[in-house]
Amino acid sequence: MAYVSLIRKPELFNRITFAQIKLNKLLPKPINIALVGNPNSGKSSLFNVLTGLNQKVGNFPGVTVDKKMGDTMLSNGQKTSFIDLPGTYSLYPKRADEWVSYKVLLGLDETVQPDMVVLVADASNLKRNLLFCSQIIDLKLPVVVALTMMDLAKKKGTQIDIPGLERLLGVPIVAVNPRKNKGISALKKSIENTAEKINQQSARSFINHKALAPEAIAEVMEKFPAINPYTAIHYLINQQHFNLPAEKSDALTKIGHKHAFNATRTQAEEIMQRYTKIKQVMQQAVVETDPLQKTLLTEKIDNLLLHRTWGYLILIAVLFLLFQSVFWIAGYPMDAIEWIFGKLAGWFTSILPQGWFADLFVNGFLAGLSGIMVFIPQIMILFGLITLLEDSGYMARISFLTDKLMRKAGLNGKSAMPMISGFACAVPAIMSARNIENKKERLLTIMVTPLMSCSARLPVYTILIALVIPSKLYFGFLSLQGLVMMSLYLLGTVMALVVAWVMKLFIKSTERSYFILELPVYRNPRWKNALFTMVEKAKIFVFDAGKIIMMISLLLWALSSFGPSAKMNAIRSSYEAKISADSSHQKELKLEMKTEMLQYSFAGTLGRWIEPAIKPLGYDWKIGIALITSFAAREVFVGTMATLYSVGSDDAKNSHTLREKMNAAVREDGSKVYSLATGLSLMVFYVLAMQCMSTIAIVKRETKSWKWPIIQLVYMTGLAYLLSFVVYQLFK
Repeated sequence: MAYVSLIRKPELFNRITFAQIKLNKLLPKPINIALVGNPNSGKSSLFNVLTGLNQKVGNFPGVTVDKKMGDTMLSNGQKTSFIDLPGTYSLYPKRADEWVSYKVLLGLDETVQPDMVVLVADASNLKRNLLFCSQIIDLKLPVVVALTMMDLAKKKGTQIDIPGLERLLGVPIVAVNPRKNKGISALKKSIENTAEKINQQSARSFINHKALAPEAIAEVMEKFPAINPYTAIHYLINQQHFNLPAEKSDALTKIGHKHAFNATRTQAEEIMQRYTKIKQVMQQAVVETDPLQKTLLTEKIDNLLLHRTWGYLILIAVLFLLFQSVFWIAGYPMDAIEWIFGKLAGWFTSILPQGWFADLFVNGFLAGLSGIMVFIPQIMILFGLITLLEDSGYMARISFLTDKLMRKAGLNGKSAMPMISGFACAVPAIMSARNIENKKERLLTIMVTPLMSCSARLPVYTILIALVIPSKLYFGFLSLQGLVMMSLYLLGTVMALVVAWVMKLFIKSTERSYFILELPVYRNPRWKNALFTMVEKAKIFVFDAGKIIMMISLLLWALSSFGPSAKMNAIRSSYEAKISADSSHQKELKLEMKTEMLQYSFAGTLGRWIEPAIKPLGYDWKIGIALITSFAAREVFVGTMATLYSVGSDDAKNSHTLREKMNAAVREDGSKVYSLATGLSLMVFYVLAMQCMSTIAIVKRETKSWKWPIIQLVYMTGLAYLLSFVVYQLFK
């Protein structure tokens, strides 16, 4: 109505439109700023200080690399959007996340087009940081340098003449300390001043293009008039990664052949030219003491933590505490979530009219949602602790210490933390494999991490060990049941390394494996950063993997709740008659009816269909149903057993009854179902089998393909079947 009335009064409409256009002209256009720098230079800390809570996290299209963006307002009212690009050492990328930064800086990413760059440089490692800085300047993008770690540089005896460095580089430089919120106002003011000259390109150049490939560069610039000489070099070197139109890509290839362009030689000559200039800059603007005269605290700590004996003992202790903390701390909120959903299920059951919709909502939707939410504490705590280890500087030491063992299996040191995290939960562990640069090693890590025994397997191990392993002590303190439990965890670890070694022979990659690791200085961890990471990782899991988990939960509910209508109606009618005749045993009869209906449901029918296949492992149709239903989550095995053996609750008393019922279960020939051979076979199966839809969902998300989760499901199921068969045949 308001719009129609304005049309009827064109003079008023025109005045409002003119005022809006005038206001838009007065408001400064938002500036997009790329925040770049070497790893461990303080870039993420600066991003958090500049943007505060105005952040959003997504993914760059086509790659599983976080895209962190945030907004801030400068003192002149200028709205500014920062994008925190992945850390990189130079404009010659090796890792997937470095390629993301590279393409953004070269203007090849359509989703992110920066107007200027804030380059974060570590003052304590200035020479190395100036390589990347000089490359960014040669791209002719407006640059402001934020110089961090000035306090550490001072401790090392390094003195930096910042005004002199500004003159030599030709860009503004501001000393900042994001941890203490120092220099932030000066940095924002420098950004404002640079933004006013955003269309002015720096005349400074750190390389002599004429000494590299002048004819080829000139011809590329004719084909691409918008680029500068240094960008043209990168077009010649990396055009096969740029997704350019076929005719332009072919043209670049022809130019390279025509002028005999040698990418490796050109890159090497460029780097040599840069370091010659950087050496001159360092001599004029930086005073450094002899590094042998200054031993920092970090070096003293590393003498202990990287010791060939004590280093590994301390590592084991740290990993033990990390692993136990995830159990100890996460146990309370997980119990609370399960209690809340249990109460919700009971409340909805009491208020909703009985029928398929109530069953779908309570046992399908609510149970599926519970299965998602219960993982959140482990995900948040695990990533929070990992973030604290990263912030402190110890995470890099873990990778360094474990690299030798991991490399023998086709992995590298950075695979250690995801695999160790898999003891708590494979879902966050697989997500944490993103920091592995080599695609093949990252994929191998993802493919074997589910073999590490997660906490969801613990209820299965506990009940089966209690059933078939006697409670004996050796030497007065070594428990046989505890030794078996430890052996199960050890089996998963050994098999993960063996499978990785085998898979490396089949997964081909032309990408060379490097383990170049910078050991950062030890620092106090940032709790705010850890909290932000915890929340973001939980959101990624709930909104991405959670969708697939919910769909599979509803599918499993349908398979377990429905069956051939004639058979299900016959069972229902039969038990209704029995209940009418004997109302004193109504509860027991209802449980028996539920068990029989589950047996003849689609899931139960499937269990009986697969019984011939699982019989060589020592399993009956009831275990077959449990194998199917526990695909939702491994711990569902215990709940399925409780239903199948007509146990109505999960309290301590009835849990004992469940063990008694399972212990008393016999086959048609009178032999025990849960013999030592069957129990051990089932334990081995749960160690090795992919019985977790959450893991499959997250593997699909991380690999962006159904190919790898399907391969993972097939090989893990096959491996579990083979070894379970061997164990059963050995012990029966």
